[in-house]
Amino acid sequence: HVGDFQIRYAQSTVYIEPQTDGEDVDEMFEQVKKVFGFASVTRAAACEKNMEAIFAAARAYLPAKLRGCKTFRCEAKRSDKLFPLKSPEIAAEVGGEILEAMPELQVDLTHPEITVWVEIRDRMAYIHAGQERGAGGIPLGSGGKGLLLLSGGIDSPVAGYMMAKRGLFIDALHFESYPYTSEQARQKVLELAHELCEYCREIRVHVISLTHIQEMLRDNCDEEYFTLLLRRFMMELANRVAEEKECKALITGESLGQVASQTMAAICVTDAVARYPVLRPCIGLDKEEIVERARQFGTFDTSILPYEDCCTVFTPRHPKTRPELSKVEQQEARLDKEALLQEAWDSRYTVAVRQFE
Repeated sequence: HVGDFQIRYAQSTVYIEPQTDGEDVDEMFEQVKKVFGFASVTRAAACEKNMEAIFAAARAYLPAKLRGCKTFRCEAKRSDKLFPLKSPEIAAEVGGEILEAMPELQVDLTHPEITVWVEIRDRMAYIHAGQERGAGGIPLGSGGKGLLLLSGGIDSPVAGYMMAKRGLFIDALHFESYPYTSEQARQKVLELAHELCEYCREIRVHVISLTHIQEMLRDNCDEEYFTLLLRRFMMELANRVAEEKECKALITGESLGQVASQTMAAICVTDAVARYPVLRPCIGLDKEEIVERARQFGTFDTSILPYEDCCTVFTPRHPKTRPELSKVEQQEARLDKEALLQEAWDSRYTVAVRQFE
């Protein structure tokens, strides 16, 4: 969407080269920094593999990069072993050219403000400075596919990002409780999915209604068990979605002890009905750490929009924090569980959310 670029791979490096002068290189640079698997990203000047061409490129390209700096050092990497000079010799020669062109600079080999790199690669020589960190992680999809239980809160989008960074394609499952939750709440979740698509490209959001389940819990079960029972229904439905969409794990934003349903005992009760591994990348983070990551990834401002999700409907005043599985199952026996699950399953629909749409 940003123009015509040639993309090639060689020697553990991806080269992205504009094919005309009109391509949006700035936008491409920003997008590449969001691609999992890249440790670092840099813009570089390319030239022929001889010292005269390298000197000319350094004099033309580097002053703008080094302006405002007081100290630098020059490093070289000679991937083409047929090049006549060795890496230390290349670095010394180019460093000398930089000092001659910009005499206000000083060399600092230990703690420079900026490092200039000269790389002798397979086809060309490359000169760059000001390398930036990439998204890191491992390439999207290399770890398989997981189903993210996506609420409208702060935690679950962070969990989705963290597992995508570890190579998982992400599908999402969202539970709604119309009319207790609003259309704005649904749109908020889709916007969160769209923000995650900056890193995940596309997310299919599967939406299931829990309205009748929650009403039946309210009418038939003890209030202190509402949240635990609801989460078990969520896990049962997540099992079905994961099976249908060929996901190999469930992903949640739970943090140990953060709320009543996230104590160790409560997690054991909900996991008892999970048929897939439940990945909880936020489990050891406190709320401030999760918020910091949400700000970093760009989902925080949407997450705090004041539209409530289904978990805030019929919230018990005094929820169980140390539930016993047998007593939870006794509460569950008051319901026609299979009929409720099937009714909820039949309400499902899917919204495909894509990065550039």
